[in-house]
Formats: sequence, C-alpha cells, structure tokens
Amino acid sequence: MNKISILSLALIFLYSCNNGGSKYDASGTFEADEIIVSAEATGKILQFNIEEGDALKKDSVIGQIDVVNLELQKGQAEASLQALNQKTNDPGPQIAILKTQRDAQQAQINVLLEQITVAKKEQARLQKLVKADAATPKQLDDAEGQISVMEKQLTAARESLSVIDQQMASAKASVQLQNRGILSEKAPMQKRVEQMEDMISRGEIVNPATGVVLTKYAMDGEFTSMGRPLYKLADLSEMTLRAYITGNQLPSVNTGQTVTVLVDDGPDNQKELSGTVTWVSDKAEFTPKTIQTKDERANLVYAVKIKVKNDGSLKIGMYGEVRL
Repeated sequence: MNKISILSLALIFLYSCNNGGSKYDASGTFEADEIIVSAEATGKILQFNIEEGDALKKDSVIGQIDVVNLELQKGQAEASLQALNQKTNDPGPQIAILKTQRDAQQAQINVLLEQITVAKKEQARLQKLVKADAATPKQLDDAEGQISVMEKQLTAARESLSVIDQQMASAKASVQLQNRGILSEKAPMQKRVEQMEDMISRGEIVNPATGVVLTKYAMDGEFTSMGRPLYKLADLSEMTLRAYITGNQLPSVNTGQTVTVLVDDGPDNQKELSGTVTWVSDKAEFTPKTIQTKDERANLVYAVKIKVKNDGSLKIGMYGEVRL
C-alpha cells in the first residue's frame, strides 16, 4: 500500500510538472480565406478546365458558358440601331437646290450693282452736258429713270435673297426636328448594345484571385444559372491560425506582434514557424469544445488570428499551437 501511494504521488507530481511546463500558450486550427466563384451568366457550360487541387492565377480564363442567345439579341439591337440611321432625313438635296437659287440671285444682284454704277456715271456725264447745252434734259431724265428702275430691281433681288436664306434655315430646322424624334431612340439602343456586350463577356469564366481549387461544384455540359456556385477557391500561400487566449494573456497580445507557431512535423517532432497577430477579438466567448479540458471549457477566452506564411505543410483544419 505504501508503495502504491508513493507511486501515485510520483505520477501526480510528474503530471503537474509537465502541465506546468507547457511549451505553448494557446492553440487552434488553421483556416484560409475561401472564395466561392459563381456563374455570371445563364446557359450550358461548354468548357470548364479545372480540377480540385489546381493552382489558378488571377484573371485566367478557365471556362466558357454558352451565350449564343445573348449574341443574337445583340445582333438584333445593332440592326435596330442601323435602321434608325436609315429613317433619318437628309436636308442636303433640298438645301442644294436652294443654294443654287441663292447663287443665281446673288449673281443677279452683282449684275445690277455693276449696271447701276455704269448708269450713275452716265447720269453724271449727262448732267455736265445739259449744263453745257450739249444734251437735252430728256436724256438726263431717261438716265435717272433707268437708275431708279435698276435700284428697285436690286431691292427686290435682295429681298428674294433673304427669302431664300430663310427657306434654307427653315429646311434645316424642319429636318433637324424630324430627326430629333428618331434619334432620341439612338442612345437607349446604344446602351442596350453595350449591355448585351457586357453580358456576353460574362460568359467567360474568369478566375478572380490567385489560389488553389478546394471544391468543384459544376461539370462540363451542365446547365448553370447566374449566381450558381461553380467552385471554391482559397489562397493557401498564407494561412490564418485562429487560436484562443485567456483573459490573463490578453494584455500581452497586440496586433502586429510576432509570435511562434508550432505545428506537427512527424510523429514526435514539431516545427516552428513565424506568425503575426492580425486581429484580436474585443469580445469574450466560451472556450470551443473541441479544445481544452472539460473544466477549461467553462472559461471565457478571446479569439485571435495569426497570419503564417505557408511553406507547403500547412493545411486547412490542421492543428497549431502558439507561443507568445
């Protein structure tokens, strides 16, 4: 009995020493920021060239959804847009006729101006001759009457020229008014074409971020709809260890702090990695039931996130320990 008691005390002492000399201050599991990539178009999946575990680069095209129906709608919108241009009126022919009339009227005005200039010179010559009794007053009256007639013709020609200018302006305004109603439909049709082009471009399945395919939800030949998940992606180059610390440890943990992360490296060995604290919860929670003892599960703890550069050995859900 004495030997059994001594052995029991020794085991208790040994357990207490090992528990007190723990090599880590907190523990948790690794996780990664996962992205669920969904379809941006509705149709049959014509091509989908990925498999689970594939490493994808950002903006790489990995598949194609059938968008023939959208292309037909775009063609219809473009045809309607071209038809609008054919419906518009061109004032050019009418303006050309009026311009010809205007040019003829301007030429007539120029001729009358020259004739009036010559007639006035003749009037001045006759005035001198009448004073010298070398010409009769009737000749002078005829010359002045001729000048008066030509000036009236000039006034009428200028008025006709003004009327032609008004007709040209009226023709342009009338056609512009007619075309304005037709062309008012042009901008919405152009926007419709642009909208269809955008929807067609979304038929390409473009990978949004660099990462590894975790789960594939769709296959070639399947019909998909907008918003349906196609695959799940995560960047595993940097992992996040979500660990839990006690209220006593909270004052010694700060954002940006460098800590040591321990992970299993074989049956009996552990590997040390460097990590950086990126987030500390401002609210306490009960200890997760998956870790710690039954008594410690009743304690309140604080969650922390630690970024760790992945050397290839870290996996999602893998257990890790933290040394502050």
